[in-house]
Amino acid sequence: MNRIAFVILLALSLTACTTQKKIVDIPIIFDDQRIELTKEYMAQRYGLDKDSTQITPKMVVLHWTAIPSLQKSFTAFNRSTLPNWRPDLVNVSGLNVSSQFLVDQDGTIYRLMPETTMARHTIGLNHCAIGIENVGGAEGLPLTKKQLKSNIFLVKYLASKYDIEYVIGHQEYTQFEGHPFWLEVDEGYRTTKTDPGMDFVEKVRKATKKFNFKPVPTK
Repeated sequence: MNRIAFVILLALSLTACTTQKKIVDIPIIFDDQRIELTKEYMAQRYGLDKDSTQITPKMVVLHWTAIPSLQKSFTAFNRSTLPNWRPDLVNVSGLNVSSQFLVDQDGTIYRLMPETTMARHTIGLNHCAIGIENVGGAEGLPLTKKQLKSNIFLVKYLASKYDIEYVIGHQEYTQFEGHPFWLEVDEGYRTTKTDPGMDFVEKVRKATKKFNFKPVPTK
């Protein structure tokens, strides 16, 4: 059994011991290489010359992985550098994509990295955004009601802990161009996103409306 399978199996066994909603830690690799690539990304993409990879969270971005299983999703984020199948991103930075949280189809919440460490998941906004990835979203594998409930739980948890101003879907990220939070220096570096679907996003917002999150900017 490889390390990834063992870590996930152990996390699943721990989760099975309780019916209470909890966050299970299954850390991805965050070695010296990833630390240096993260600081390099912050400097080159955002003009932030920092000695650490820490962020001040101001928004939560909801995603789907478009990958059919927890293990394959974890594997995609685990290594420090981009695998060969992401040539569209490697010319921008060799830093692998990642997210602070990963939610399985059964609603189990996994924390992949510290909440205030920068993850590469949303162009222009990584320096202030916590990402929640959801396993699935590809054709034939829609996000589940259990994932929706877990995303609502996570947003409430994060908004109670940090000064979160926005909750957005990944497909809305370009609406922040021109906003003070937007720091991407390359006007040509954009990708088209459809995740996690506006119906999913609006249901999360409706269930967390007591936090009075700001509306997404309109162009």
